[in-house]
Amino acid sequence: MESLVRIFSGSNSQYLAERIAKSYGTELGKVEVRRFSDGEMCPVILESIRGDYVFLVNSTISPTDNLFELLLLIDSAKRASAEYITAVIPYFGYGRQDRKDRPRVPIAGKLIANVLTAAGANRVMTMDLHAPQIQGFFDIPVDHLESSTVFFPYLKSLSLPDITFAAPDVGGVNRARQFALHFNKEMVICDKYRKRPNEVSAMTVIGDVTGRNVIIVDDIIDTANTLSNAAQLLIDKGAKSVRAFITHPVLSGKAYENIENSKLAEVVVCDTIPLKKQSPKIKVLSVAELFATAIRNMYEHKSITSLFVN
Repeated sequence: MESLVRIFSGSNSQYLAERIAKSYGTELGKVEVRRFSDGEMCPVILESIRGDYVFLVNSTISPTDNLFELLLLIDSAKRASAEYITAVIPYFGYGRQDRKDRPRVPIAGKLIANVLTAAGANRVMTMDLHAPQIQGFFDIPVDHLESSTVFFPYLKSLSLPDITFAAPDVGGVNRARQFALHFNKEMVICDKYRKRPNEVSAMTVIGDVTGRNVIIVDDIIDTANTLSNAAQLLIDKGAKSVRAFITHPVLSGKAYENIENSKLAEVVVCDTIPLKKQSPKIKVLSVAELFATAIRNMYEHKSITSLFVN
C-alpha cells in the first residue's frame, strides 16, 4: 500500500498548519492534547498513521511548551509506526544561542537539534534560521526555506523608486545582500553595539541613504527597539522612508508600541508566528503555500532548491 502524506499540528501553529494542509490539498490531521491537573501534557494523534509520511507543524516559540509538545508528537508518531517523520518548524526557537559568546553559556541551538533527533525526527523543515550554519548541528537532513520567496513579489508590487537595502547589524549582511543583488540595488549597514540582550548602546550607519527609500532586512523582530532606533537613525541621515522585511514576528515586551511610535512606514512579516494583536503598520504574508510545495517536493523526491528565488 502506498504511503500517504499526513499533516498534523501542535497547539500554537494550527492556524498555519490548516493553511498548509489546504494548500497541499488535504485536511489537517486530528490531534488532541490532554493534560493532567498539574499541566503535564499528552498529545494524542487520533488517526492511524502506520506506514505514512507524517509532517508535524509547530514553531518552537515561547513558552517552551511548544517545543516539548512537538517532541511528544514526534515520539507519538514514531511509536505509531509512521514511515517517515518530518518536524516542520517554521520558526526555530533558541536559534539565537548558536555559539559560546561568553563563558559558561549553553549552545541551545545544538541542544535542540540533538533532542529533536533523539525524539525520532527523520528530517527537519524550517525557514530563515538565525544563522544558516545551525543546519550543521543536525545529523539528519534539514530543508531550509527562505522568506525571500514571498517577500520579493510583494516588494516588487510596491514599485518603490530609489531603494537601498539595509542590514540592521553586521550579522545580517548576507541576508540584506541577497535582496540587494536580486534587485540590483545598493546596501548599507546599521552597525550596533550591545551591552546586553535586547539593549542597544550605540548605533551608526555605514553608507549613504540620502533621498533613498530604505528597506531593512532581518530574520527576527523581538522587542523592536533596535528596529525603531535604526529607522530613526536612517531618517535622521536623510532617508525618504524606512520599511522593514522581517521573517519571524516574535514581538515581545513593548514591540507593538515601539513599532507604532516609530518612523517605520511598514513592517512586513511572515506568519511563522501568530501575531498577538493587529497593527496598522504590520503586514503579514503567508508562507503556507511555500511549505505545502516543499512538503510535496520532499514526498515526491523532487528538488527543494527549485523553490528558492535567485
